[in-house]
Amino acid sequence: MMNAQTHWMHKALKSGSPIRYWQLSTLSEERFDVPDAPMQGEMDPFFFLTKVKNFIPHEYPCRTQFAETYRDKRPDVRGIFEASRWWLPFDSPRLDLSGFWFRPTRLAAWARTYIEADTAGTAAIRLGTCGGAVIWVNGEEIGWMAPYSRNLEAKQEFDLPLSQGLNEITIFFDDLAERDARYFFQMDYLSGPGARLSLPVPVAGSVAESLEAALDGMHFDRPHYFSGDIALKLAAPLPVEVQVNVAIEGDFMSTERFDRDFVLAAGATDLNIGPSEACPADFRHFRVTLDAGGFVASRSLGVEICHVARQGTAPATLSGRITEALDEVSKHSERDTVRAFARLASGRSGSETDAMIEEILPSIEDCHDCADFSLVPLIWSRTVWGADIGDATRSRIDDAILHYRYWMDEPGNDVQWYFSENHALLFHTSAYLAGHLLPEATFARSGRIGREQSRIGAERVRAWLDHFEKWEMAEYNSAPYFPIDLKGLTALAALSPDADIAERAKSGIVRLCEVIARSAHHGMVTAAQGRSYEHTLCAGRSLELSGVARLLWGKGWYGRRVHALPQLAVCLRDHGLQVPADIEAIADHQYAAHQEWRFAQGENRFAALYHYKGKHFAMGSAVHYRWDDWGYQETILHLRLGERPEAAVWINHPGETIQFGYGRPSYWGGCGTVPRVQQYRGLAVLEFRLKPEQPDFTHAWFPQPEFDEVRVSGRSALAKSGGGAVFLKGSSDLLPVEEGPSAGSELRQHGAKTRWIVRVSEAEDLQSVEHRFSALALTEGAGDSWTVEDPEYGPVRFLADGSVEAEGRRLLRSDYTVAGDTTMI
Repeated sequence: MMNAQTHWMHKALKSGSPIRYWQLSTLSEERFDVPDAPMQGEMDPFFFLTKVKNFIPHEYPCRTQFAETYRDKRPDVRGIFEASRWWLPFDSPRLDLSGFWFRPTRLAAWARTYIEADTAGTAAIRLGTCGGAVIWVNGEEIGWMAPYSRNLEAKQEFDLPLSQGLNEITIFFDDLAERDARYFFQMDYLSGPGARLSLPVPVAGSVAESLEAALDGMHFDRPHYFSGDIALKLAAPLPVEVQVNVAIEGDFMSTERFDRDFVLAAGATDLNIGPSEACPADFRHFRVTLDAGGFVASRSLGVEICHVARQGTAPATLSGRITEALDEVSKHSERDTVRAFARLASGRSGSETDAMIEEILPSIEDCHDCADFSLVPLIWSRTVWGADIGDATRSRIDDAILHYRYWMDEPGNDVQWYFSENHALLFHTSAYLAGHLLPEATFARSGRIGREQSRIGAERVRAWLDHFEKWEMAEYNSAPYFPIDLKGLTALAALSPDADIAERAKSGIVRLCEVIARSAHHGMVTAAQGRSYEHTLCAGRSLELSGVARLLWGKGWYGRRVHALPQLAVCLRDHGLQVPADIEAIADHQYAAHQEWRFAQGENRFAALYHYKGKHFAMGSAVHYRWDDWGYQETILHLRLGERPEAAVWINHPGETIQFGYGRPSYWGGCGTVPRVQQYRGLAVLEFRLKPEQPDFTHAWFPQPEFDEVRVSGRSALAKSGGGAVFLKGSSDLLPVEEGPSAGSELRQHGAKTRWIVRVSEAEDLQSVEHRFSALALTEGAGDSWTVEDPEYGPVRFLADGSVEAEGRRLLRSDYTVAGDTTMI
C-alpha cells in the first residue's frame, strides 16, 4: 500500500497506451548453474535468419532445466520492493533492463507505480514479457504469467480492480539471462476508468519533470570526438543543483568502466565531461545519472572517440606500420589477452603483461561466453613466448587450457555461443592448437590427451575451411565479424603444424582482405552487412577494420579494443603472409571510373550483395534479401561521401525505440522489418512495410555536422562531403530530430509504409544536385515492378524477382557468385 508521500509526478494515461513511468528496485542477479552435460549440434550458418519475429531457437541445457522447473508456474517471488531509482521512458513503451550476461544468471526486480482513477471500476491491462511476472493492486495479488521463452515476448491480459483515487500497482518480474537477454515488461492500459499515472518522488514534481526533460533532450555537441572537450547539451536550464555521475563504458564485451562525478549548479545548460584525448577511444556509452534530492534517473547516450591527432599519419612502409600497430595495441588498447599478445610480440614481457593475462583468465576458466575470443591469442602467446611469461602465470594458463570447454559435445553448463561461424572457427582453432601445444596432457572435459584433441580440432578446422571456401562469411560482409574470422585464420596461418591448413588459412586471410577492399570507401567498409550493431555503425575511425586498413594500406586509424590487428601484424612480420599490393588501390579507389562489385556470401548464396563506388562516394546494398520479413541485425543499405569517414548514411527500421539498448535488432543496428531494397549504380529505392506491433517510423542516420553542405526540406534531404553528394526523397516528410541522443544526426519518416529514394553522385554543390534529382519519382508497374527515370541512367526498372534493368543491361539475382564480378564503368 502507499506510504505517506508529499510529492508526485503526474502523467496522462489514455486507453490503449502503455504505462511508462515506474519506481524501480535494484536488479538482483544470481548465478544459475546446472550439472555439466554435453550438447548436440553444429555450426548454424542461418541462425540469424529468424522465422518467428527475432527469436533465435537454439536452447542450452540451463534453459531446458529452468523451463522444466519454472515455466507456466507462479514465479518464485524473491525479495521485496525497495525503490532505488526511477524508470523514465524516453519514448519507450517498456521498462527495459535488457543486457548481456556471460554466464546463465537469474534476474529479478520489482517496479511500482500508481494509477489515480476518477471512479472505481475494473481496468483491463495487457502485460508483455519474455520471462515471468506477478502483479499486485493495492497489496492484493491479481495474477501472474510465466512463459520463460528466451527473448520471445508473450502477452496476457489481466483485470485490475481499481478504487477511486490512488491505486498502488506493483510488479515482480524475473527471467533467466543467457548472453544477450531481453529483460523487460510492457504494461498496456487497454480500458478502464478515466485515470492518470501518479509517481511518488522525493522532490517537487516540477523538479522531477525538469530532470526528465534534461535527460530526454540531452545530446552531445558533436556526433564524434577526435579532439577537444566532450560536452553534453541540456534542452533547458536545470532549476536546482544536481549531482551527476557519468559512467563511460564500451561495447557489451568490454571490461572497462570509467566513472566521473560532477555537480551541476542550478541554471546549468551543459556538462563538460573533459578532453576527449583523456577518454578511452572507441564508440562509448555514457550512462548519465542525475540525482536531485534523492530523485535518481539515468539515460545512456553513445558517441565515438578516436585519438586522431596523437596517431598522426601512418608510416609509409609496411614494416613501419607493423611496428606502429604493435606499439599502439601494446600501449593503448584495453587490458586483455590481445594487448598482452602485442606486448609479448614486441618485447614487452614482464609483470605488467602477466597481470593483463591474469585479469582475463577467470573468464576463460569459467567458460564465459566470448572466452574463445580471449583464448586464441592466449594460446598463441603461450606457444611462442611461453618462456617470457612468469612461471605462476604460465602454469595457470596451462591449467585454464586443459579445463576449457572446446565444443558443445564436451560437458559443461555454460552459454558459450557455438552456433555462429566466427565462434565455431575459434573453438576449433583453439582445440587444434591447444592440443598440439600440450600433446601428452589430458584435457579435462573431453578426456582426450592433447594429441587426440588436436587431431579432432584439425578435422573440424578443415571442415570449417571447406565451408568457408565454398560459401565464405555466413555473417556476410560484417564489419564486427571480419576481425573475428581474421583472429582464427591468422592463428592457423602462424601456428598450424599442418602445411595444408596454414596455406588455406593464408588464402582465407587474403580473400577477406580483398572483400574488405572491394566493399570499402577509402579503406572504410561501406556496404550491406549481415550483422551490425549501433557501436559498429555509429563509429568509423575507431573500428578495428579502420586499423586493419591502416596496417595494410596506410589509410585508417586505431581504436582501443581490437581482436585480430596484432595477430595480422605478426603474420605479416614473422610468418610469410603477403597481401597482394594491388588490393590497396581497390580499397582506396582513386580512379575516374567507378567500380560495380557484385558477389554472394553465405551457404547457398543466401545473401547477394551489390556495391558501387567511385572516388567521391560508395553505396552498397543487399539484393532481393528477405523482403518484408522480421529482421535481426542486418544493415541493408549503407553509403559514404567524400574523404571524411563520418559522412555516412544508412536507412533502417528500428527494432526498438530505446537508443543504445541491447535489442537485436536495436535502434540503429539492424531492421525490425527488412525492407525491399534495390540498387542500380548510384540509385537505390527502399520500401518498408511495418508490422502493427513495431515502431511506426523508419529513419536515416544523417549526421548533419559531418557534411560540408546540408539541406532538409519537406520530403527531400541533400548532403555534400568533398566531391560526393547524396539526395534522399521520402514518400512523406523527412523530419530532422533536434533533441535527444541523435539530435542533428537522424531523419525520420513516419507511417506503416514508407519509401525512400537514394541517389549518390559526384557534385560540386548542392544546387546542381537538387536540380538534377529533385524530379526523381517511383512509378509502380505490372507485377509489382518499379520504374525510376534517372537523368543519367535513363529508365531503371526494379523487378519483383530482384532483377534490375537499365542502360541495356539486366542484372539477375541468380547471377551473383561467391567469387564475385567486378565491372569498371
